[in-house]
Amino acid sequence: MLKQDRIVLTIAGTVFLTIVALEMAAPANVVGAYGFVLPILLVATLRSRSLMFLTVLACIVATYLGLMQPTKPGRFQAAVINRSVVAGVLLVVAYIGMTWEERKAREEAARAALAKETDNLLKANALLVNAKDQLNRSERLAAVGQLVASVAHEIGTPLHSIAWHVQALAEEPGVTPEMKNRVAVIDEQLTRVVRIIQDLLSSTRQRRPEPKWLPVDQIISPAAVLMEPAFHAKEITMTVEIPQDLPLVWADAEKMHQVMVNILANALAATPPQGAVNISAGTRAASPDELDRGRLMANAMSPLAITIAVQDTGCGMPEADIQKAFEPFFTTKAVGTGTGLGLFLSRETVLAHGGSLSLASETGHGTTVTVTLPGLQTESSHITEKT
Repeated sequence: MLKQDRIVLTIAGTVFLTIVALEMAAPANVVGAYGFVLPILLVATLRSRSLMFLTVLACIVATYLGLMQPTKPGRFQAAVINRSVVAGVLLVVAYIGMTWEERKAREEAARAALAKETDNLLKANALLVNAKDQLNRSERLAAVGQLVASVAHEIGTPLHSIAWHVQALAEEPGVTPEMKNRVAVIDEQLTRVVRIIQDLLSSTRQRRPEPKWLPVDQIISPAAVLMEPAFHAKEITMTVEIPQDLPLVWADAEKMHQVMVNILANALAATPPQGAVNISAGTRAASPDELDRGRLMANAMSPLAITIAVQDTGCGMPEADIQKAFEPFFTTKAVGTGTGLGLFLSRETVLAHGGSLSLASETGHGTTVTVTLPGLQTESSHITEKT
């Protein structure tokens, strides 16, 4: 029995005994017997028929106990009638009280059932919305697959031709060491593009990443070196900050190179001349969700996450565009200058590593894109670079 029920019974019992005592002290005053209504109403709130039956029986018996006291001649018959009226009132009160409380109980049960059904409907609706989102996502992925396969097929042949001419150019007499270095960079990137296209043609989806534990420098520096001439040509200052003793990062170097180039290309397009782009790496404690997600992908992941942030001083994005930034084919660039696939494919790649990619932006105050990947604590150190 609940503590509250015990308190109600205690009060009802105290009231009952008090009335019985008053009845024994003044048996001729039948009005006091009407006080038994109070314990009956108290017991009714407990919504127990057995308790109500015992309470009514006790109250009626106590009501007739007054007849056991001596009365004046000719008054006994009147006393029986009066006390029978009291007993009838007590029975009516008990019936009404129990009926009222049982109806309240049914209403509460109905409200609880309705609340439960409402909760189930909300959960079902959430599942339906999630299924709809998954379906839309699948349709968008299918469209992306068709697009990239078509593009890959069309540009594969000319790329092979360009690569052959670049190699021939490197073998020309009179080529300076600086020119050879630039030709080597071009050849390396063409080879990378050809390999990506081969992956696209060999499957309806991109090659799954093959990550391993790498220094963060191997993820950031190649992309920064590749993009540096473009930033220099636009008179944009690019800085790279990699702290010392930074843990290793779980990454496929080639896949993450594509991600970093995409992010840097977006920063380059959004930042006006004389602006600045900062690439910084750091570490923090991983959240429980990041740990669960990361340990599904990364072997021996430490309870920390590596963050790579690219912050620009560009035009920023309104909230409406931020919400759609990761949707395929969404772009704020002019027609012919962007496909709207860069951030979408970049996030898919980072998610496949067990990490996450987020975007924070404010109109007129620039944009920060943060890549979060699983980390592994080591003794390695890295030196801050500035380009």
